Amino acid sequence: MTAQKKATVVSSSVAAFLTLLKLTIGIFSGSVAVLASAVDSVLDMFVSLFNYFAINSAEKPADDNFNYGRGKIEALASVIEGTIITVSGLFLFYTAIEKYINQRTSSYLNESLTIMIISLFITIGLVIYLNKIAKDTNNMVIKADALHYKTDVYSNGAVLVSLLLVHFTNNEIFDVIIGAMISIYIIYSAYELIQDGVLVLLDRSLDDDIVNHIIEIINNEPKVNSYHFLKTRQAGNDTFVDVHLVFDTDISLLDAHQTSDNIEDKIKQLDTNTNWVINAHLDPYDDSL
Repeated sequence: MTAQKKATVVSSSVAAFLTLLKLTIGIFSGSVAVLASAVDSVLDMFVSLFNYFAINSAEKPADDNFNYGRGKIEALASVIEGTIITVSGLFLFYTAIEKYINQRTSSYLNESLTIMIISLFITIGLVIYLNKIAKDTNNMVIKADALHYKTDVYSNGAVLVSLLLVHFTNNEIFDVIIGAMISIYIIYSAYELIQDGVLVLLDRSLDDDIVNHIIEIINNEPKVNSYHFLKTRQAGNDTFVDVHLVFDTDISLLDAHQTSDNIEDKIKQLDTNTNWVINAHLDPYDDSL
């Protein structure tokens, strides 16, 4: 099992455990903030399970039906995850408003505080672990999962503050306000996930810094006169580069091919964690004119 698959299994298990704790206390206590965190954990569990199957599909090799592999399913998973987070945020905002209108009160505050403290420390540990895997693998799904659970750290902290304020002031408005603030933050955090996923699905080029390094590598090759039609994109753990390289007409095919291989090797060193798919077309003249 790959590191990214293990990460989704760990996050799913943690989310299931936290769901059980928070949902039990959230239902009995009547706290919007705790219930909001519980609903978020339920979604975390299902999203992490979905991410496992997304990564499993993305890691399948290219075949006759999917010539470029299935890497884009990770971007699709990111969009779906962001959409689910947005919907959960809207539901939680509605719950906060509904509690304020009906003037419902919270109970089991001490138990709620204990559960949220435990949840906070568990979630912090999970975020540290997911960030390490995301850094090692450069996997978009794991990055999205890490960002998602990072928002949980903030929301769990906010829930703790809410419970403490209600406990010491006996004023439920703090639960309503913080519950609503958490829901707005959840919606805001989902925007980046959806945006990144959509841009990958639309074949956005690589970051300017990487593209500039690729151009520098090509320009530093003395046997290459010029280049054109440079295109880049990323799908899952695959990074695609297409470029036309222009050589003198008297160069041998062997020399041109070896020069192209040399350029490809240098490009691959820019990021050893990704699978580079480089297609260099050898031209005797600039056919872009």
